Amino acid sequence: MKTKTKKLPKWFDGEHYSHGETVTNPFSGESYELNGTELSMYDFIIGAQIWIGNRWMEPETYAIQKEMRKGLDWFRSANAKAYMVLLD
Repeated sequence: MKTKTKKLPKWFDGEHYSHGETVTNPFSGESYELNGTELSMYDFIIGAQIWIGNRWMEPETYAIQKEMRKGLDWFRSANAKAYMVLLD
């Protein structure tokens, strides 16, 4: 059964991938096949996590933290199973 791909939100200004790939959770070793749209948001979320690092309490990270949270919410609604495997 083919499911409809959820469009990226208007606020998203990251890279838009036309093709997906298999992504592996580095902690659990579990993998999930993402489409291009999901992979675009996944890469944005992971990039934000890396950029923020251990600076969660620093004001200059607050804006990207807010965007990352919106990205996580989008990803959870777009593909809850992949979210549970890769980001939860």
